[in-house]
Amino acid sequence: MTERARTGPGRRTFLGAAVLGASAVGATGAAHAAGRGAPEGRGVGGGSYRNLPVPTVIGHRGASGYRPEHTLGSYQLALDMGAHIVEQDLVPTRDGHLVCRHENDITGTTDVAEHPEFASRRTTKQVDGVSLTGWFTEDFTLAELKTLRAKERIPGNRQENTLYDGRWEIPTFEEVLRWADKEGRRRGKPVWLYAETKHPSYFRGLGLGLEEPLAKLLRRHGRHRANSALILQSFEPSSVQRLSKLVATPRVVLLSGPKERPWDFVEAGDPRTVADLVKPAGLKWIASFAQGIGPTLDLVIPRDGAGRLTTPTTLVADAHARGLVLHPYTLRNENSFLPADFRRGTDPNAYGDVFGALRAYFEAGIDGIFSDNPDTALLAAADFVQD
Repeated sequence: MTERARTGPGRRTFLGAAVLGASAVGATGAAHAAGRGAPEGRGVGGGSYRNLPVPTVIGHRGASGYRPEHTLGSYQLALDMGAHIVEQDLVPTRDGHLVCRHENDITGTTDVAEHPEFASRRTTKQVDGVSLTGWFTEDFTLAELKTLRAKERIPGNRQENTLYDGRWEIPTFEEVLRWADKEGRRRGKPVWLYAETKHPSYFRGLGLGLEEPLAKLLRRHGRHRANSALILQSFEPSSVQRLSKLVATPRVVLLSGPKERPWDFVEAGDPRTVADLVKPAGLKWIASFAQGIGPTLDLVIPRDGAGRLTTPTTLVADAHARGLVLHPYTLRNENSFLPADFRRGTDPNAYGDVFGALRAYFEAGIDGIFSDNPDTALLAAADFVQD
């Protein structure tokens, strides 16, 4: 296997020496100051995060292609399949606990609608400028949420996953940290986690700031250092900046469509869009407080009007030039989620040519990918490395 085949053109090992620039060093100093006197936890180091395989396969909300997302069952399956990292999204309860849900609206991911005792909690809210009607984690105590059970979010696409509806409760992030510690001891190596702060400005406005309790948990479990087996992420750059002052844990800024504005930018009156952030000046700014970006796949390879992949952008080269790693999101196996040129047959829920799609993204030079089907992504990564 040649070096070119192993790393690909312009590739680098995840957050390698070239990536550890001034932003990481400065943040480390600040985080050490913030953590002075804090419990050292169990010191869950990742043996240097630069050693993660490339392409890195991130189990998106666990193995959500096979189990209801953000459950211990989904996380365990992703780990058992061999995912290099397992992802969690974090939202708060009314009494300040961090729980793992993709959104604070739990209408579609739990059986809350079947609980008459919570019927009066159904309400309409504005979350990041979007009107939503349902049940929300911030209106429940942890004890109340623990009476609910998780269910499949998209049963129309993943009917098989409904078999597991009701099997698992909503996990707290502290429970996930304990699970990862236990699995790490059992396996003899750290279990990597990828934790996202969801709607941080919205929750801070409710007096439920996410970053401080998250940093406290990370310090308690020894995952607050630059070499910890955990990566932090958010769609709001200000949340990543806030975290950089609390812990030295590696950080990634998530990026949505080019015309979108991060919600903290909207609230602050910052006119910049994602299109501005992926330009060299925007990437340089991100590199001052983060070690990577998590762009939507369309920012790496746009699609045409028919939904087919076109020519890759310069984002990979531009980000790498500024020492940033790229972990785009999200690759799923079903036709309905794939670029049109990799769909097969007419059933939108049948699997398409996901291996072809993964190869196209890997060849663009990305450092890793979020996948609902980590077993598939791992096979594609192995094929790519061995070529």
